[in-house]
Amino acid sequence: MKTGRPRVLLVDDEIGLRELVRVYLENAGFDVLEVDDGIQAEKQMNQTRFDLVILDIMMPNMDGFTLCRKIRLTQDDLPILLLTAKGEESDRLQGFECGADDYVVKPFSPRELAARAKAMLRRSHKSQQTAETNLQFPHLLIDLNLHYVAWYEQEIILTPKEFSLLFLLARSPRQVFSRTQIMSLAWGENYVAELRIVDVHVKNLREKFNEIGPFYYVQTVWGMGYKFEVPK
Repeated sequence: MKTGRPRVLLVDDEIGLRELVRVYLENAGFDVLEVDDGIQAEKQMNQTRFDLVILDIMMPNMDGFTLCRKIRLTQDDLPILLLTAKGEESDRLQGFECGADDYVVKPFSPRELAARAKAMLRRSHKSQQTAETNLQFPHLLIDLNLHYVAWYEQEIILTPKEFSLLFLLARSPRQVFSRTQIMSLAWGENYVAELRIVDVHVKNLREKFNEIGPFYYVQTVWGMGYKFEVPK
């Protein structure tokens, strides 16, 4: 791999698709390493640091959902883009429950995929480089620079989208955000996607906090969306 360029791990068992995607990604400024299943992907990730993983769902030996979950056990801030041939809402929602950040449905435009990959990295870098003040509330700390969240002094591991969602709400307490606003402001999504995806991320976020103690900050506003409420 060349140095100085973002590194992408491309995991798909279709060799023709991998070669086509690799060409577009390299032309877009990425270095690409291809593997054909989840087991090989795991081996490569133990040896090399990647900036993005593009992962097919339907693969032999280890499917994309399983690999996505395993990645999230050790890397909470690595952007993951899923490729799915089914295009079913349930598959996409399952992908987000596993910790994926985005998805593309096959057949897709390789140019669109490359653009989506670049957008994911821009959002990731922006989150890492922002100089905004840390947010502190009773029992809750959100550190933007370190991408760190603590609840009752215990670290909570959040995916990039979960972290962006929490920060969007927390920096504007009591303001109600619709699901469409969350997708646009927190994640920069400029394409049509199921609004239920927001609900999945909120559910995942709450479950992680509730393992330590009841998380009362992120509240549902029925028929409207979500808000961050600081107890008096």
